[in-house]
Amino acid sequence: MKRWIVLLCITFTSAAVAQTGYKIEFHVKGWKDTTAYLGSYYGEQTRLNDTARVNSTGHFYFDNSKALPQGVYFIVLNKTKIFDFVVGVNQRFSIETSADDFTKSTVKGDTDNTLFFDNLKHNAERGREADPYIAILRDSTLKEDQKKEAREKFSKISEQVIAYQKQLIEKHPATMTARLLKTTLNVEVPPAPKKANGSIDSTFQLRYYRQHFFDNFDLADDALIRLPRPVYQEKIKEYLEKLYAPVPDTIMMAIEGMVAKAKKNPETYKYLVWNCMFLYQNPEVMGLDEVFVRLYDKYFASGEMDYWINASMKKSVKEYADKLRTSLVGKTGANLIMQDINLQPKSMYDIKNKYTILWIYDPECGHCKEETPKLVEFYNKNHQKFDIQVYSVASDTSLQKMRNFIKTMKMESFVNVNGPRTYLPQHYSKLYYAESTPSIYILDRDHKIIAKKLPVKQLEDFFTRHEKFVQNRKTGVQKGTKPIP
Repeated sequence: MKRWIVLLCITFTSAAVAQTGYKIEFHVKGWKDTTAYLGSYYGEQTRLNDTARVNSTGHFYFDNSKALPQGVYFIVLNKTKIFDFVVGVNQRFSIETSADDFTKSTVKGDTDNTLFFDNLKHNAERGREADPYIAILRDSTLKEDQKKEAREKFSKISEQVIAYQKQLIEKHPATMTARLLKTTLNVEVPPAPKKANGSIDSTFQLRYYRQHFFDNFDLADDALIRLPRPVYQEKIKEYLEKLYAPVPDTIMMAIEGMVAKAKKNPETYKYLVWNCMFLYQNPEVMGLDEVFVRLYDKYFASGEMDYWINASMKKSVKEYADKLRTSLVGKTGANLIMQDINLQPKSMYDIKNKYTILWIYDPECGHCKEETPKLVEFYNKNHQKFDIQVYSVASDTSLQKMRNFIKTMKMESFVNVNGPRTYLPQHYSKLYYAESTPSIYILDRDHKIIAKKLPVKQLEDFFTRHEKFVQNRKTGVQKGTKPIP
């Protein structure tokens, strides 16, 4: 089955930072006569930035006339990541450590990394204090009341760690260490207030959490792209998938709100938009591929992203968006007119049933051979109940292969046509995105696409729920409902 993979091929370039370069010196006791590498993070990627020769006493350094973009970096030895450190505003400092324990590092000339390693030491100390309580909490032979004291003491240690980090953030907010730690802080949501009538405002906490979701995460700080975990991507995904209904209008509104925060930095602007594109390239929730199309139109077709995307990549994104836009859920599906096995034209629009299932298959496709019998079984059981007809399109030009497939799969009750033998100027794949087979679309009586890409096993449940939804809408059950603002 084919997949469009151009989104995986993008390589971002780092924004230039107006500084005087960097010189970072290391002394690692236990290393000698080898090569060390300076590595960095970028979202889910890691990359090598510089190389240095370790001398006989364990000394080495990296330097360049161009400053490094701020973020978390690491040292690589023998193709293994050894330890992390931070690069902030000051990029001329030294770190002395030991191959036995990298948390016990001494930093000279940089407050930022002093804070970074002090925090590691503090965490290690509190971790050792917590170990016996963790062992008790994990002991499945103990009852919950026997774990009460351990739980309380572990909670106090956790509070100490959080308090230490909050104090560091408050005293040194501009450091890379503080910005890194701040991303781990939770948003504290206050209790919901009462309305004038005395009832609790049930939507308050969700609205508050949405409004303050990025209080501890600056979307315009490109250093947050360069963290050991792809936190930037995770925050985008969590914000969109957990706090908003999976509806294109709602998702676009949420994305535009994030873009407004990130846009002042060209690096975060492109990174955020591109990651949103990737998120909705092939979404799990049906119908959200419309977000991909709308993002392309707003940020790429408009020229907004021209400052970094090359012509070839932009062309690929356009082609994919154009394939999707012709067959989005909620849009009117195009008519198809093709020859049947008797070489007679059959129009999909001539089907007068309440629902039409458009089934696109390849007679030699193994997955099609697995799924088509399930579709036949569903049809035989439910076509009268839901008033359904199937418009079945064979992708292969061979009529013989098509005839054999229809006979083997017992598809005689379907409207069976041969895709390449069309009466339209466009191939069906230009009207219904179907680069993988089998592909399924469901259209209503007005030829509006109401579903696509559903597994056959979910069809009965889908039609049952859709019928109920339509009936509720007719009787006014849905009247007056609206999304949380």
